[in-house]
Amino acid sequence: MRRPVRRRRRPVTRYLRLWVEVLGISWRHARGLTATVFGIETGLVVANIAIALAMRSTVDELVARDTAAAITAAIVAAVSCTLVLVLNRLHGLVGLFLIVEKTGVVLEDQLMRDIATLEQIEHLERSDYLDRITVLKGAPKRIVSGMWNAVRACFTMLQLALTLLLLGTVSPWLLALVVLAVAPLWCDRRGRQIESRAEIGTAEAFRLQRHLFDIATDAAAGKEIRTGQAGPEVARLQSEAMREAIAGRYAARMRAAWLRALGWTVFVVGFTVLLGAVAQGARSGTATAGDVVLVVTLTLTLQQTVQAAVGQLTTTMSAGIHLEPYLWLRSYLAEERASRTGDSTPPDRLHTGIRFEHVSFTYPGTDKPVLDDVDVLLPAGSVVALVGEFGSGKSTLVKLLSRFYHPSAGTITVDGVDLRDMKTDAWRQRTSAAYQDFGRYPQMTFGEAVGLGDITRLDDGAALAEAIDSADADGLVRRLPDGTDTRLSPVYGGIDLSEGQWQKTALARASMRSDPLLFMLDEPTASLDAPSEHAIFQRYMQRARRLAADRGAITLVVSHRLSTVAGADLVLVLDRGKLVEQGAHEQLLAAGGRYSELYNLQARAYSMRPGSELIPDTTETPR
Repeated sequence: MRRPVRRRRRPVTRYLRLWVEVLGISWRHARGLTATVFGIETGLVVANIAIALAMRSTVDELVARDTAAAITAAIVAAVSCTLVLVLNRLHGLVGLFLIVEKTGVVLEDQLMRDIATLEQIEHLERSDYLDRITVLKGAPKRIVSGMWNAVRACFTMLQLALTLLLLGTVSPWLLALVVLAVAPLWCDRRGRQIESRAEIGTAEAFRLQRHLFDIATDAAAGKEIRTGQAGPEVARLQSEAMREAIAGRYAARMRAAWLRALGWTVFVVGFTVLLGAVAQGARSGTATAGDVVLVVTLTLTLQQTVQAAVGQLTTTMSAGIHLEPYLWLRSYLAEERASRTGDSTPPDRLHTGIRFEHVSFTYPGTDKPVLDDVDVLLPAGSVVALVGEFGSGKSTLVKLLSRFYHPSAGTITVDGVDLRDMKTDAWRQRTSAAYQDFGRYPQMTFGEAVGLGDITRLDDGAALAEAIDSADADGLVRRLPDGTDTRLSPVYGGIDLSEGQWQKTALARASMRSDPLLFMLDEPTASLDAPSEHAIFQRYMQRARRLAADRGAITLVVSHRLSTVAGADLVLVLDRGKLVEQGAHEQLLAAGGRYSELYNLQARAYSMRPGSELIPDTTETPR
C-alpha cells in the first residue's frame, strides 16, 4: 500500500477537528459529566471576575462611608473566593478525571479496532511505522486529556480577556499584555515541536532498550543468557540503547526549556514596566482607591491566569506527541480502506486454481524486489510444495496469497478473478494458514488458542477435537493438567509450552476451518523432530486430498526439508525471488537442476548423522 498522503493542513486545524470529534464522543458517552465540567468552567470565570469587582466595590464604599454596601460587597468577594476553591476541587476530582477515564476507554477501544482491522500488515513490519505505533501506546487518554485542557484553556483565555478589559478601564497601556503574552506561548509551541520530533526520532532506540529489558527479565531467555554468560552483554546493549534514547530526548528538552525561559523573560520584563506606569497614575490621583485594589487584585489574578493559560496550552500542545502519530494512523487507515475496492466473493469450489501472472513484489520502503516476475498456476485440487533457500521469497508469496500485501506488479487470480477484486474478509474465510512466525497466546487456554483459527467455531468441541487430531496434538492435550482448559503460561496460572508444542498448537489452529479453498503451511514443522514431522505430514496429506475432493482446494506447503514434500503434485523452486523450476518431485530430480542439487545436498547431510534412522519421538512434557 502507498504511504499515506499528507494533507497540507495546519497542525492546529487538524488538532481542532480531532478535539471536536473527541468532545462529541465525550458528550455521547458522558453527557452529564460533560455538562457539569462546562458549568464548572463558566462558574470559575464568573467567580474570579466577581472577586476583583467586589473588592473594588468594598474599598470604594468604605471610602464613601457606606458600611452596609461595603459589607455586602465583602460578602460577595468571600463567597466568590469560596466558590473558586470548591469548583477547582470539583473540577479535578469529579469532572475531568471521570470524563478522561470514561472517554479514554471508548477512544482506546476504537484505536484497538482500527489497528486490528487493518487488512495489511505493513504497519507491523516497517520500523518507521512501528515507531509511531509505539508512541500510541496509552495515547487515547492523553488525547482526551489534551482536548479537555484545550477546553479549559479557552475558558482561561476568556477570563484573561475579561481581566484585560477591566484593567484597560484603569489604563489602556495594560492591554499591551495581550501582545506580551504571545511570547511565552510561541516559545512553548516551538519547544513542543522540538520534543515531539525527538520522541519519534528516538522511539526505535527506546523500543530496543525495552525489548532488551524484557529479554533480560524473561524466564525462557534468562536460562540461555545465564548459560551463555551473556548477561553483561545484554545489559550493555540495553544501557547503550537507553543512553541513546535519553540523550536525544534530553537535548531536545533542554533546547525547549531555554526557549520557554526566553518567552517568560520577555513577558516578565514588559509586565513589570506596565505595572510601574499604572502605579504612577495612581499616585497622581487619576484613579480611586478601589481602582488601585482592583489593579492589585487583577494583577495577582492575571499572573495566575496567564500562568494557567500557558500551562494548559503547554499540556494541550504536549498531546501533539500523541496526536501526530494518531492522526497519521487515521490517515493510513483511511487510505487503506479506500484501497479496498473488491466486492466479489470466492467461489464455493475451485475449478481452475490460483494463477500468478508475472507477479513481482518489493516491500514498501525498500527498492530490492523480493519476488520477480513469478508466473505459475497452482492447479485446483493439488498439493503444491514451495521450496528454496532462506530469503528466496517463499514466505512473501504466502503473504501475498493471504492479502497481507498486494503485488507491486502483475496479478493473482482465483479461477480467473483478480484477488484484489475479492472482499478480503470473504477470501480469508476460505483460507487457513500456519505461518512460519506463528503467534503465541500465553493469556489464553489451549482450547482458545486453537479455536482462534475459526472464531465462529470457538466453542465447537467437535471442531476443536478434529483440529487437534489433524495436528497430531492429542498426546500434548493429554499431558496438559487441565486438558484444553489449561492456560499456556505460569504467569496466568498455567504451564509453559516448548517451542515444538507451540508449533503443534499453531498447526491445530490452522486446521479449525473445515472447508478452506487454500490451506497454507509455512515451515509447519521447523520446531519438530523428524518422526513428529513425518507423522504430521502424513495427516496433512490425507487432509489435503479430502479438501481437494470436496472443494477443489489447494494445499500449499512451504518447507526447507525437501524429503517431506516428495508427495506433492507440484514443486515450485524459488531462488532469489525468481521461479527457477517447477514440476513433480521425480521430474525435477531427473532434470538435475537446482531442486536436484538441494535435495542431494540435504540427503547427504542427513545420511551422515549418527543413528539418523533411529530418531525417537521426543514430544516434550509441558513444563
